[in-house]
Amino acid sequence: MAIEIEHKFLLANNRWRSAVIRSTRYKQGYLASNSSVSIRIRISDTEAWINIKKAVIGNQRDEYEYTIPLSEAEEIINNLCQKPLIDKTRHLVPYQQHTWEIDEFYGDNHGLIVAEIELNASDEVFEKPDWLGKEVTLEHKYYNNQLAKKPFLSW
Repeated sequence: MAIEIEHKFLLANNRWRSAVIRSTRYKQGYLASNSSVSIRIRISDTEAWINIKKAVIGNQRDEYEYTIPLSEAEEIINNLCQKPLIDKTRHLVPYQQHTWEIDEFYGDNHGLIVAEIELNASDEVFEKPDWLGKEVTLEHKYYNNQLAKKPFLSW
């Protein structure tokens, strides 16, 4: 079992954009999302995954992720996933010893940009770049499974 340890932040400015080393567009949908678990399908241009996470608020949770055939992922997203889907570009931005994942949302979540950092331990110290804003790790509404239920534009 893998454990995901991450922190989420809003962005204070756009200075991070000049440091992007890679960007990938993702479409994702949820097969299930409740108070105990979320089951998600994620698709890029060339790959697809199924992801199962323990649904807890905080910086640490159980996570399982497996590659699945792209054609099957498309069928699942189109026929079985709850709507609306999540549409976003993930930008990778190195800073100090970490790589930040910055998700820029489109569609029903247009205008929302969230930065995440994954850590190896819950007490790991990390440098915060000057482009980070407010930490939202403990705010349920910023989790992707919640954005699929209540999109940013409806807040």
